[in-house]
Amino acid sequence: MVLGFKISMPIMIAPTAMQKMAHPDGECATARAASAAGTIMTLSSWATSNAEEVASTGPGIHFFQLYVLKDRNVVAQLVRRAERAGFRAIVLTVDTPRLGRREADIKNRFALPSYLTLKNFEGLDLGKNYKTNDSGLTTYAAEQTDRSLSWKDVKWLQTITTLPILVKGVLTAEDTRLAIQAGAAGIIVSNHGARQLDYVPATIMALEEVVKAAQGKIPVFLDGGVRRGTDVFKALALGASGVFIGRPVLFSLAAEGEPGVKKVLQMLRDEFELTMALSGCRSLKEITRDHVMTEWDRPRILPRL
Repeated sequence: MVLGFKISMPIMIAPTAMQKMAHPDGECATARAASAAGTIMTLSSWATSNAEEVASTGPGIHFFQLYVLKDRNVVAQLVRRAERAGFRAIVLTVDTPRLGRREADIKNRFALPSYLTLKNFEGLDLGKNYKTNDSGLTTYAAEQTDRSLSWKDVKWLQTITTLPILVKGVLTAEDTRLAIQAGAAGIIVSNHGARQLDYVPATIMALEEVVKAAQGKIPVFLDGGVRRGTDVFKALALGASGVFIGRPVLFSLAAEGEPGVKKVLQMLRDEFELTMALSGCRSLKEITRDHVMTEWDRPRILPRL
């Protein structure tokens, strides 16, 4: 169960932007694959398919990822749009009041192709991607996101929506406690794919500190670095209620479209179930802290016979 929603496995899909750059079916293909797998798909604000299009793919459980923009009226419109489309939660990204220096984007002069648009922003005068000498995305983010983002914005969101709000981008105990005080329904431990700040800790290394600080008051999820079922197992052993995957979805979407996303979800589920079996765990409740050790740089699994 995640926020009261029953899913088939503790593996969900994280928000990743502009998926039609990977495959023509983009976010809709990902949503259909997630629904077929019985899990949650999170739609990025910066998607190339809008909330209505994703909702029309079927009865799956969809979350909507949100940035706080300078124009709060636009934020409110996005939230209402997600609500009307049947989305079940807001995933508020809090680690990007300023965009990190993404040197690969600058080197490649990254910009959204002219035949694609940021569909959720159509009609809001925010749908274009700026053309600059470095990264169009960098300029776009700098122009639109609000650098004054604070915990008060979590409380403000609660005044405009009844949807649960997950706070994405927390890495410390201190921010965990503040998120709880602000009324967050859950925390997603994330370092934004390690693209925001050099030398930021891996999410698996920050997870346990956040879990301990949460004290079971709200669920904690892991986003980032999950590539195998063993990674899912380690996250749950360290206290996560589930994981969100990003890059594996994009890779599989680019390779095979919807069938590729279905395949990667099934692969992760199969690997996770096998890890449970080989570790002596018959249910998720039997995955405990005793199953991993962290004396080395990376958590390692200790099979129980």
